[in-house]
Amino acid sequence: MAHIIHPFFPSSHNSPLKMAAGAGHSHSLIFTYGTLKRGFSNHSLIQDLTAAGDAAFMTACRTAAHFPLVSGPYRVPFLLNFPGAGHRVSGELYAVSAAALRRLDELEGTDRGHYERLPIEIEAAARDGGERMWAEAYFAHRRYAAALWRKSGGKAYREYTKKEAIGYVRRKDRPRNQSFLEQIELFVSS
Repeated sequence: MAHIIHPFFPSSHNSPLKMAAGAGHSHSLIFTYGTLKRGFSNHSLIQDLTAAGDAAFMTACRTAAHFPLVSGPYRVPFLLNFPGAGHRVSGELYAVSAAALRRLDELEGTDRGHYERLPIEIEAAARDGGERMWAEAYFAHRRYAAALWRKSGGKAYREYTKKEAIGYVRRKDRPRNQSFLEQIELFVSS
């Protein structure tokens, strides 16, 4: 479900992306639940993409099903693809161009086994009609998701907030002598 044309655009939004989508160009809907959300450390990428006309905020939303949202090494948030466990997770929905999707995939390390971009059903905020729709989200890679869930003791967040982000370490400030996968392995084995 990489590229879709979707009519869900709040009427108050007049971005170039909206106009392109209205002209029949495809875009992807991406559910963000962690550091890509407004007010968090990686949102600057979304801002850059928005300024370039490659991303547009759609609505606040939450997952239609329950999923575990946990913190990993350096307080990095991970959504685990274990439907039915955890909570309905709150986040934000963005429409993004193919170019933006490539940049998000790069940030999330999809080609390095950090995260997997997978379909997810979300529900828009009630003020935006509460419509359910399919989007994609970056889930913890299946190779280590179960270990993260065990490490969390089966405790999950409803939302990644400033409280959960206390202690978050930006990528540039993490040890450079280990890959992120090695850091995850150390975290889950400690």
